[in-house]
Amino acid sequence: MSQTDHALTTALAQAAATAGRAPSVHNTQPWRWRVLPDTLELRVVRDRQLTATDPEGRLLILSCGAALHHARVALAAEGWQAVVERIPDPGDEDLLARLTGLTRVGADPEAMHLVQCMRIRHTDRRPVGDEPVTDSALTEITEAATAEGVRLQQLDRDQVLQLATAASQADTVESEDPQLRTELAYWTSRADDVGLPAAVLPESPPQTTVPGRDFGRAGTLPVGPGHDQAAGYALLYGDEDEPITWLRAGEALSAGWLTATRLGVSMVPLSGVIEVPSTRAELRGVLAGMGYPYLVLRLGRADPTHAGPPHTPRLAMEQVVDTSAVRDT
Repeated sequence: MSQTDHALTTALAQAAATAGRAPSVHNTQPWRWRVLPDTLELRVVRDRQLTATDPEGRLLILSCGAALHHARVALAAEGWQAVVERIPDPGDEDLLARLTGLTRVGADPEAMHLVQCMRIRHTDRRPVGDEPVTDSALTEITEAATAEGVRLQQLDRDQVLQLATAASQADTVESEDPQLRTELAYWTSRADDVGLPAAVLPESPPQTTVPGRDFGRAGTLPVGPGHDQAAGYALLYGDEDEPITWLRAGEALSAGWLTATRLGVSMVPLSGVIEVPSTRAELRGVLAGMGYPYLVLRLGRADPTHAGPPHTPRLAMEQVVDTSAVRDT
């Protein structure tokens, strides 16, 4: 293997490892990467799909899309430009993407900054502070997300009230479904490197305009006395409701969230209202039937007077990155 080939395979493996920091539904981390001499493949791990909550795999593939964007940014930070092939083989539904055609270019300073943001990005389910997010920050976050091929709409007051009603309905539906509750309990009680530990779950229901998920058990994260009246809400959506757009939605989530982190904005994904078909249809009404909703996002400034939650655990590199094809070359 030449020095250039070795540098490329090393960069691919490192990018795949860095992508492990991406957000995923219930921290399931449902991806596996395969490093080839000049290509990086992203595959979905069906064993970590939420089969009761997400039977169609919408959030599963969206989560993998977030990892795909993380890997793209990590490669750009190291000076590699890749061609992205999404859903490249219709006969292999588990192969979600290939990063190929890599060329050496100068390291991207913005990508380097975003890689740093990957290390500090986290989900803070506490109510946000009283300082609203500026219009300029919202514009920058929106532009970052929409550059990935889907759209992000900031919701006005009336739309937020519609969202709050739909979220409450979704929570009722899910709380009454024993399969959903069993699945949620499984992913919030594990002692390994996936799932949601008690330290990231609120110790009591936060006072929020749009109800958050009822996890069915109290965590240990203090929520404080505040209310998220200064929070804004946005809807990530697109023209189609297919795996390739779910993948792009995940890339948009990653792009928007990393930009938000850089700007000091707290972002929390709200998927419950997407998981229930009837409330997902209601969100289409919020969009006046002009698109398909993928995810709701809460945006705000974290309360600086209280320490935030810890990072959720991550699988070891060898559990998510397969380097066997290049190990002995």
